[in-house]
Amino acid sequence: MNDEDDEIIKEFLTECNEHLDNLDNGFVAIEQDASDPKILSAIFRSIHTIKGGAGMLAFNKLEKLTHAAESLLSLLRDGKITLETQITTNLLHTVDAVRSMLACIAETGQDGEEEYLSLIETLHQLQSINEQPSLPNVTESEQVSSETEAQDIQNASEELSSQHELSSVDSHEFSEHSDTRDASFNSISNTDPAHLSEIKATNLVDSTIRINVELLDKLMNLVGELVLSRNQILQFISMDSDASFISVSQRLNLITSELQEGVMKTRMQPIGNVWGKFPRVIRDLATSCQKKVALQMLGKETELDKTLIEAIKDPLTHIVRNSVDHGIERPEVRKALGKPEEGTLSLKAYHEGGHVNIEITDDGGGISSEKVKEKAVAKGLITKEHASRMSERDALYLIFLPGLSTAEKVTNVSGRGVGMDVVRTNIERINGTIDIQSKVGESTTIKVKIPLTLAIIPALIVTCDRNRYAIPQVNLLELVRLECSQIKQDIKFIKDTPVYKLRGKLLPLVYLAKELELPHLSQLKEINESINIVVLQAGETHFGLIVDNINDTQEIVVKPLSKLLKNVTAFAGATIMGDGKISLILDVMGLARKAGLLPNNMQSKKIPHMSHEASESGEKQTLLLLRSGNHSLMAVPLSKVDRIEEFHESNIETAGKQEVVQYRNSIMPLVRLDHYIDGHSTTAESREKVQVIVYSRDQRNFGLIVDHVYDIVEGTFMLDSQITRKGVSGTAVVENKVTEILDVESIIHSVLPTYFDSASA
Repeated sequence: MNDEDDEIIKEFLTECNEHLDNLDNGFVAIEQDASDPKILSAIFRSIHTIKGGAGMLAFNKLEKLTHAAESLLSLLRDGKITLETQITTNLLHTVDAVRSMLACIAETGQDGEEEYLSLIETLHQLQSINEQPSLPNVTESEQVSSETEAQDIQNASEELSSQHELSSVDSHEFSEHSDTRDASFNSISNTDPAHLSEIKATNLVDSTIRINVELLDKLMNLVGELVLSRNQILQFISMDSDASFISVSQRLNLITSELQEGVMKTRMQPIGNVWGKFPRVIRDLATSCQKKVALQMLGKETELDKTLIEAIKDPLTHIVRNSVDHGIERPEVRKALGKPEEGTLSLKAYHEGGHVNIEITDDGGGISSEKVKEKAVAKGLITKEHASRMSERDALYLIFLPGLSTAEKVTNVSGRGVGMDVVRTNIERINGTIDIQSKVGESTTIKVKIPLTLAIIPALIVTCDRNRYAIPQVNLLELVRLECSQIKQDIKFIKDTPVYKLRGKLLPLVYLAKELELPHLSQLKEINESINIVVLQAGETHFGLIVDNINDTQEIVVKPLSKLLKNVTAFAGATIMGDGKISLILDVMGLARKAGLLPNNMQSKKIPHMSHEASESGEKQTLLLLRSGNHSLMAVPLSKVDRIEEFHESNIETAGKQEVVQYRNSIMPLVRLDHYIDGHSTTAESREKVQVIVYSRDQRNFGLIVDHVYDIVEGTFMLDSQITRKGVSGTAVVENKVTEILDVESIIHSVLPTYFDSASA
């Protein structure tokens, strides 16, 4: 076999694999809507094309198998038999067999030893499984037979080579009909515009070519090196006053950017290329699990880099299989629960801020956080004490631990607990994030967020302790610079953690020098100059990163780190700067995890005890500002607050008439402030999470549920104790607004008079 034959076979394999992907989706689609003739015709054409190519290249076994499938499809297309599940299943088995043969051809050049005789026999038997009975009239039967034979002869004649047809034409006869040429020209000139558009569309197909992936990767690497060289040249512009050099450099910059964009586009592929196999996967899995599942796909045209397409194939497949196997219930169970017998699995993809978001949602039974915690404790992954302190969201994140599965039994699909931890690892390896939300009995949504590309990314360059670091712009929200006079005013400390009030929300601050364990570290309390805060987003968490200097933005080429540094979670890679020096790329997710800000860590803010309380003395006090009920302004002395916690409503239970929550291996009573105080009846809709101010005394805790904690203020406030009511010790003017000061002790005493007395007894 020469090189030309190899190239022909390679082209044949590429074309066949494209047809097989279409066949998988086509068979699933025609099973759901057997009345659509276009789908069946497309399936028939794909099988016919594969059969024709196999015959031309003398792959006889492949030709024989596809011919049997084509004959069955021909009867379906002509309406002589009706589609049944058995027919669809065996046609899908045929697709699998063809795929196996093609793999053998790619490896050995032959279509394998397996002849699939039993499958071919089954396909022949299916041709008469529900064939419409013919009329007893012998003449008409003979006529049908004659028409069938004539059709077979016509089909055979169409497959004869055009060269043979031309060779059979007599030259004299051809010259006699030379006037046909003029008629042909007239026919072309009078062609209907609709036909011309079809011709143009056909020509457009010929304008595309296939390129080896290795060549694209090489081009991408060369563009990366060109970007590095471009960055180095741009470094010299600021040091050179030559107008010609500046002009050429700017032109080079423009061309490099356009070339980079063009090469990047060649690597972009629609996510539908990954989703294309899911209809078949879900159909087969639902059949084996005896379930009914409808698949919805939104945003199939969403594009991302080919490298990422390959990286997310297995994780997404595992999530989809889990949704069908674990999530969606059997029809009889769904019917008993008042749900439609057919479950729905939804795939949604969309661009957002330099990322691609992928959401996988099923309307199944959801995930029980209590069940997850029980499994984790039983396997020794966490302690009972740790489990009792976990929020619902933290508990759901336990499914990403290796060895944990909520499946009742192990099947050939799932249940061994070796899947979701690999899914999370693979997603985070490409700088992505994965989040899970679930409502028991209703639905589960898994959200995957990944960058558009990993090769060349825009980044913000910052300096810390004389070292430069790159922060990917996809994680960047904004930049804040605080002058010395603003630091003490705008930054407060909750225990040893600084927080900054940014547009009404408290933003935790992280020292980059501290997290990287650099020797140079200035505490905010000691700073006498301005500071720079980089506001970042890590998944759903926002935080501020304090750095020494903010330099500029650059397009950087991402270089992987050595395997020796794979356990250093603060870094995602390295890059070469314009001056030839190396800078490390910060992993924002890793930094947030290292600082204890991500959801799988206990999110609570320890609040220090202050020595001053609100009083009539006018001395300096610290107040925690909040809103509750009808949004009246309220405050509580910070000395009365031990912690601020956040709980899911589903974690709140009732003991007698008292609301309680499991907290720190104990039971903490709760009071809803808007229900307790007169005139503060709630008008807000029920929320998924609530904020709780925790008051502690004698190792016992009491929680006050509020709508929103929004600031900490320090100053001199005059308390007017004449204006008071139940639970309020008085009013004061705080930040030019009348604010009610809560009396926490009186609230606790009126709800549970002996609660703290019993603790001290």
